[in-house]
Amino acid sequence: MLLNRHPGIRISKLSIGAEGAPLLVIDDLVSDPDRLVRKAATSHFVAQSSGFPGIRAPAPLAYRHFLETTLNPLLAECFGLQPGRFAFPMCHFSLVTLPPEKLSFLQRVPHVDSVQGDGLATVHYLFRGEWGGTAFYRHRQSGFECIDPSRRDSYYRSLELESRRSDATGEGYIDDDTSLFERVAHVDGAFNRMLVYRRNSLHSGRIDNARIPPADPLAGRLSINTFIDVVH
Repeated sequence: MLLNRHPGIRISKLSIGAEGAPLLVIDDLVSDPDRLVRKAATSHFVAQSSGFPGIRAPAPLAYRHFLETTLNPLLAECFGLQPGRFAFPMCHFSLVTLPPEKLSFLQRVPHVDSVQGDGLATVHYLFRGEWGGTAFYRHRQSGFECIDPSRRDSYYRSLELESRRSDATGEGYIDDDTSLFERVAHVDGAFNRMLVYRRNSLHSGRIDNARIPPADPLAGRLSINTFIDVVH
Protein backbone atom coordinates (compact mmCIF):
# COMPACT_ATOMS: atom_id res chain seq x y z
CA MET A 1 0.00 0.00 0.00
CA LEU A 2 1.41 3.38 -1.06
CA LEU A 3 0.32 6.37 1.00
CA ASN A 4 0.81 9.99 -0.07
CA ARG A 5 0.16 13.31 1.59
CA HIS A 6 -3.00 15.09 0.58
CA PRO A 7 -2.20 18.09 -1.68
CA GLY A 8 -4.35 20.27 0.57
CA ILE A 9 -2.76 19.17 3.87
CA ARG A 10 -3.13 21.79 6.63
CA ILE A 11 -1.04 21.88 9.80
CA SER A 12 -2.04 23.85 12.92
CA LYS A 13 0.37 24.22 15.85
CA LEU A 14 -1.48 24.62 19.14
CA SER A 15 -0.75 24.27 22.86
CA ILE A 16 -2.65 22.65 25.71
CA GLY A 17 -3.79 24.40 28.88
CA ALA A 18 -1.64 26.35 31.32
CA GLU A 19 1.40 24.09 30.96
CA GLY A 20 1.44 24.65 27.21
CA ALA A 21 2.21 21.12 26.02
CA PRO A 22 2.43 21.09 22.21
CA LEU A 23 -0.43 19.82 20.07
CA LEU A 24 -0.45 19.41 16.29
CA VAL A 25 -3.72 19.24 14.38
CA ILE A 26 -3.24 18.06 10.78
CA ASP A 27 -6.22 18.18 8.43
CA ASP A 28 -6.48 16.40 5.09
CA LEU A 29 -3.57 14.17 6.02
CA VAL A 30 -3.51 11.41 3.40
CA SER A 31 -4.53 11.71 -0.22
CA ASP A 32 -6.88 8.69 -0.22
CA PRO A 33 -8.10 8.03 3.34
CA ASP A 34 -10.84 5.71 2.13
CA ARG A 35 -8.14 3.18 1.17
CA LEU A 36 -7.27 2.95 4.85
CA VAL A 37 -10.92 2.51 5.75
CA ARG A 38 -11.25 -0.31 3.23
CA LYS A 39 -8.10 -1.92 4.63
CA ALA A 40 -9.54 -1.73 8.15
CA ALA A 41 -12.76 -3.34 6.92
CA THR A 42 -10.80 -6.46 5.90
CA SER A 43 -8.64 -6.58 9.05
CA HIS A 44 -9.06 -8.86 12.05
CA PHE A 45 -9.89 -6.83 15.17
CA VAL A 46 -9.41 -8.28 18.65
CA ALA A 47 -10.36 -7.13 22.15
CA GLN A 48 -7.63 -5.45 24.18
CA SER A 49 -6.23 -6.53 27.54
CA SER A 50 -4.89 -3.01 28.09
CA GLY A 51 -6.97 -0.02 29.12
CA PHE A 52 -8.29 0.69 25.62
CA PRO A 53 -12.09 0.29 25.67
CA GLY A 54 -12.55 -1.51 22.40
CA ILE A 55 -10.93 -3.59 19.68
CA ARG A 56 -7.82 -3.15 17.54
CA ALA A 57 -6.05 -4.50 14.46
CA PRO A 58 -2.53 -3.81 13.12
CA ALA A 59 -2.28 -0.87 10.72
CA PRO A 60 -0.40 -1.34 7.41
CA LEU A 61 3.39 -1.18 7.56
CA ALA A 62 3.29 1.52 4.87
CA TYR A 63 1.50 3.78 7.35
CA ARG A 64 4.58 3.81 9.59
CA HIS A 65 6.80 4.97 6.74
CA PHE A 66 4.26 7.63 5.82
CA LEU A 67 4.23 9.02 9.37
CA GLU A 68 8.02 9.07 9.56
CA THR A 69 8.41 11.08 6.36
CA THR A 70 5.49 13.38 7.18
CA LEU A 71 6.20 14.16 10.83
CA ASN A 72 10.01 14.18 10.96
CA PRO A 73 10.30 17.72 9.51
CA LEU A 74 7.93 19.01 12.23
CA LEU A 75 9.62 17.51 15.28
CA ALA A 76 12.18 20.19 16.13
CA GLU A 77 9.89 23.21 15.88
CA CYS A 78 6.83 21.61 17.44
CA PHE A 79 8.21 19.21 20.05
CA GLY A 80 11.85 20.14 20.54
CA LEU A 81 12.94 16.74 19.21
CA GLN A 82 15.65 16.11 16.66
CA PRO A 83 14.53 14.15 13.58
CA GLY A 84 15.44 10.49 13.50
CA ARG A 85 14.18 7.01 12.79
CA PHE A 86 10.73 6.24 14.17
CA ALA A 87 10.10 3.23 16.39
CA PHE A 88 6.45 2.28 16.93
CA PRO A 89 5.52 0.64 20.25
CA MET A 90 1.98 0.68 18.83
CA CYS A 91 0.39 1.29 15.41
CA HIS A 92 -3.19 0.01 15.21
CA PHE A 93 -6.61 0.54 13.76
CA SER A 94 -8.89 1.16 16.74
CA LEU A 95 -12.64 0.97 17.37
CA VAL A 96 -14.18 2.09 20.67
CA THR A 97 -16.90 -0.45 21.49
CA LEU A 98 -17.16 -0.86 25.29
CA PRO A 99 -20.49 0.21 26.84
CA PRO A 100 -20.15 2.84 29.58
CA GLU A 101 -21.45 0.55 32.34
CA LYS A 102 -18.55 -1.85 31.73
CA LEU A 103 -15.77 0.72 32.17
CA SER A 104 -13.28 0.39 35.01
CA PHE A 105 -12.39 3.44 37.11
CA LEU A 106 -9.21 4.10 35.12
CA GLN A 107 -11.23 4.00 31.88
CA ARG A 108 -13.56 6.69 33.25
CA VAL A 109 -10.80 9.22 33.90
CA PRO A 110 -8.12 10.81 31.69
CA HIS A 111 -4.91 8.86 31.22
CA VAL A 112 -1.35 9.18 29.98
CA ASP A 113 0.28 6.67 27.65
CA SER A 114 3.75 7.16 29.13
CA VAL A 115 5.48 9.43 31.65
CA GLN A 116 8.36 10.09 29.25
CA GLY A 117 7.96 13.53 27.68
CA ASP A 118 9.81 12.65 24.47
CA GLY A 119 7.34 9.95 23.41
CA LEU A 120 4.62 11.01 20.98
CA ALA A 121 1.12 9.73 20.30
CA THR A 122 -1.04 10.24 17.24
CA VAL A 123 -4.73 9.66 16.57
CA HIS A 124 -5.90 9.72 12.96
CA TYR A 125 -9.68 9.94 12.69
CA LEU A 126 -11.10 7.79 9.90
CA PHE A 127 -14.82 8.02 10.64
CA ARG A 128 -17.55 10.20 9.21
CA GLY A 129 -20.29 11.39 11.51
CA GLU A 130 -20.46 12.58 15.11
CA TRP A 131 -18.38 10.05 17.02
CA GLY A 132 -16.41 12.55 19.10
CA GLY A 133 -12.80 13.72 19.24
CA THR A 134 -10.15 13.98 21.93
CA ALA A 135 -9.99 16.09 25.10
CA PHE A 136 -7.12 17.10 27.39
CA TYR A 137 -7.35 17.64 31.13
CA ARG A 138 -5.88 19.12 34.31
CA HIS A 139 -5.94 17.13 37.55
CA ARG A 140 -7.61 19.51 39.99
CA GLN A 141 -5.83 18.53 43.19
CA SER A 142 -2.29 18.62 41.82
CA GLY A 143 -2.75 21.05 38.92
CA PHE A 144 -0.89 18.60 36.67
CA GLU A 145 -1.70 18.47 32.97
CA CYS A 146 1.28 16.26 32.16
CA ILE A 147 2.67 13.39 34.24
CA ASP A 148 6.46 13.02 34.12
CA PRO A 149 8.66 10.74 36.27
CA SER A 150 8.94 13.37 39.03
CA ARG A 151 5.15 13.61 39.28
CA ARG A 152 4.19 9.99 38.71
CA ASP A 153 4.19 8.63 42.26
CA SER A 154 2.38 11.56 43.88
CA TYR A 155 -0.18 11.71 41.08
CA TYR A 156 -1.12 8.04 41.21
CA ARG A 157 -1.21 8.06 45.02
CA SER A 158 -3.63 10.97 44.87
CA LEU A 159 -5.74 9.33 42.16
CA GLU A 160 -5.95 6.08 44.15
CA LEU A 161 -7.28 7.97 47.17
CA GLU A 162 -9.68 10.00 45.06
CA SER A 163 -11.08 6.85 43.45
CA ARG A 164 -12.74 6.02 46.77
CA ARG A 165 -14.80 9.21 46.79
CA SER A 166 -18.49 8.87 46.07
CA ASP A 167 -18.27 11.73 43.54
CA ALA A 168 -15.07 10.48 41.89
CA THR A 169 -16.52 9.87 38.41
CA GLY A 170 -19.72 9.55 36.50
CA GLU A 171 -20.98 6.21 35.25
CA GLY A 172 -19.36 6.34 31.83
CA TYR A 173 -16.82 8.03 29.60
CA ILE A 174 -15.48 11.40 30.71
CA ASP A 175 -16.04 14.47 28.56
CA ASP A 176 -16.67 17.72 30.42
CA ASP A 177 -15.31 18.83 33.81
CA THR A 178 -15.65 16.50 36.80
CA SER A 179 -14.90 16.81 40.49
CA LEU A 180 -11.41 15.40 39.84
CA PHE A 181 -10.48 16.83 36.42
CA GLU A 182 -10.92 20.04 34.45
CA ARG A 183 -11.05 19.88 30.67
CA VAL A 184 -8.50 22.37 29.31
CA ALA A 185 -8.64 21.66 25.55
CA HIS A 186 -10.50 19.54 23.04
CA VAL A 187 -10.40 18.83 19.33
CA ASP A 188 -13.37 17.50 17.39
CA GLY A 189 -13.02 14.32 15.41
CA ALA A 190 -13.07 14.98 11.67
CA PHE A 191 -12.47 12.59 8.79
CA ASN A 192 -8.77 12.44 7.81
CA ARG A 193 -7.67 14.67 10.71
CA MET A 194 -4.69 13.71 12.85
CA LEU A 195 -3.65 14.87 16.31
CA VAL A 196 -0.03 14.61 17.50
CA TYR A 197 0.78 15.17 21.18
CA ARG A 198 3.15 14.05 23.92
CA ARG A 199 2.20 10.73 25.44
CA ASN A 200 2.42 12.14 28.98
CA SER A 201 -0.41 14.66 28.47
CA LEU A 202 -3.60 13.75 30.37
CA HIS A 203 -6.21 12.99 27.72
CA SER A 204 -9.25 10.94 26.82
CA GLY A 205 -11.39 10.16 23.82
CA ARG A 206 -14.71 11.99 23.77
CA ILE A 207 -17.41 9.33 23.64
CA ASP A 208 -21.17 9.91 23.84
CA ASN A 209 -22.41 7.68 26.66
CA ALA A 210 -25.87 7.56 25.10
CA ARG A 211 -24.58 6.39 21.72
CA ILE A 212 -21.76 3.85 21.77
CA PRO A 213 -20.22 3.25 18.31
CA PRO A 214 -20.69 -0.11 16.59
CA ALA A 215 -17.86 -2.60 16.12
CA ASP A 216 -17.78 -1.87 12.40
CA PRO A 217 -14.88 -0.09 10.64
CA LEU A 218 -17.29 1.28 8.01
CA ALA A 219 -19.80 2.71 10.49
CA GLY A 220 -18.04 3.02 13.86
CA ARG A 221 -15.44 5.24 15.50
CA LEU A 222 -12.48 4.13 13.39
CA SER A 223 -9.07 5.67 14.01
CA ILE A 224 -5.41 4.76 13.69
CA ASN A 225 -3.56 5.21 16.98
CA THR A 226 0.22 5.16 17.20
CA PHE A 227 2.93 5.61 19.77
CA ILE A 228 6.18 7.00 18.37
CA ASP A 229 9.70 6.98 19.82
CA VAL A 230 12.34 8.86 17.86
CA VAL A 231 15.60 6.89 17.65
CA HIS A 232 18.94 8.56 16.89
